[in-house]
Amino acid sequence: MQASVKWIDDMRFVATSGSGHSVVMDGDQGRHGPSPMEMVLMAAGSCSSVDVVGILEKARQPVWSCEVELSAERADSTPAVFTRIHMRFIITGAGVSEKHVERAVKLSADKYCSVSIMLGHSVEVSHDFEIRED
Repeated sequence: MQASVKWIDDMRFVATSGSGHSVVMDGDQGRHGPSPMEMVLMAAGSCSSVDVVGILEKARQPVWSCEVELSAERADSTPAVFTRIHMRFIITGAGVSEKHVERAVKLSADKYCSVSIMLGHSVEVSHDFEIRED
């Protein structure tokens, strides 16, 4: 896997993935784009969501929507690393099984989500979920 990051101006940078997709990041407290730390947090949520949706689809659960609300705490001193991350999955569907959602979230957290598992070596990562009927 490869990527590049190029300085644009001020504290803005454009990051380009090896697959050719680009995103602007802002080191000036996210004024013109997500900050690098916000990107890490969003990557953890995206990675876990991919797992949860895939697992629920394989279990033939009638899911229409999957959102994950992420909250994080950072150290007070430099480097201001994440100390805690919480992921709250909101699954919407018709008759979605709580057992299947719980299993999907647990499998993502413990086995499949590379980003979350990598962060979990130095950050307290927690998960919960809610199911909404549509």
